Amino acid sequence: MLTDIKSMYEEEIKDMLIGMGEQGYRASQIFKWLHEGVKSFDEMTNISKELRQKLVENCYISNAAIEKKLISSYDGTEKYLFSFADGETVESVLMKYHHGYTSCISTQVGCKMGCSFCATGKSGFSRNLTASEMLAQLQAEQKDNNIRISNIVLMGMGEPLDNFDNVMRFLRLVSNEHGMNVGMRHISLSTCGIVPRIYELADMKLQLTLSVSLHAPNDQIRSRTMPVNRKYNINQLLEACRYYCKNTGRRISFEYAMIDGINDSDGCAKELGEKLKGIIAHVNLIPVNTVGGTGYKKSKRDRMKRFIDILAERGITATVRRTLGSDINASCGQLRRQSLGEVKEENST
Repeated sequence: MLTDIKSMYEEEIKDMLIGMGEQGYRASQIFKWLHEGVKSFDEMTNISKELRQKLVENCYISNAAIEKKLISSYDGTEKYLFSFADGETVESVLMKYHHGYTSCISTQVGCKMGCSFCATGKSGFSRNLTASEMLAQLQAEQKDNNIRISNIVLMGMGEPLDNFDNVMRFLRLVSNEHGMNVGMRHISLSTCGIVPRIYELADMKLQLTLSVSLHAPNDQIRSRTMPVNRKYNINQLLEACRYYCKNTGRRISFEYAMIDGINDSDGCAKELGEKLKGIIAHVNLIPVNTVGGTGYKKSKRDRMKRFIDILAERGITATVRRTLGSDINASCGQLRRQSLGEVKEENST
């Protein structure tokens, strides 16, 4: 069985090389090539032909092939459908801001969580992504646009904390000074609320931004829209969030999809404000995406403003997330569903 070399730390590559009878210092050269995004060992021009052949015989390099690309005519946001060696596909979104490029990548093929407002889970779950496959999404976007990505969001397809070990390996690789060197403070990880993993993440003190998909102020609404709440209820989740803030000193961003008539009432806002007391928090209100089969509609603008005002009265800051790529369904899951024939196709480049 071939070794996934791009998922390896430099020290692991060094140990492998020594085991092959090669010089350990070659590991730093190989590591650098891998994180520059080479697609084959033949591109490693400062490595001997003999060593390259050994690597071919023992290892493989994960790559993400662009199957489809959509470009927003509004703001230039780019949405990718990538495929891997086994034919599985995932989505990623590249966004341009004044401070640079941000990529929202996937961590799983599909998702097990089954949130009712999310397109990804409607296609089911296939498998976890490896650390190298997460890196490959970034590298493909950088090469396609001749840019450097400076900010990363783990908010694409999948639940990052359900693929904990691979995601933690990815974080250490992508932040490595000899790799892409993206600092942890420039990385956001989104979770629907897998409580034990939040405690584990808090103890690691990685200094990344934790985004918690809350979307409701109470168990009644949340359990209806997010099945994970039946296992880890809101009180358990918020207790873990308090622990995270205390251990890391980092503010938590609470994602809240505004759904007309479901979770956007004055009462919901008041209840949410009370629940978040004592947590270093910011609430990110998200007009819900239109996903076939849900019947959900996004809240009206004046309702969102009222929601923000009520939270502010209780000392909780909230903003409405800027919508990018609205004309290309930039929320993850929909392009993959089109490729699987589950929904009608949109315009593409």
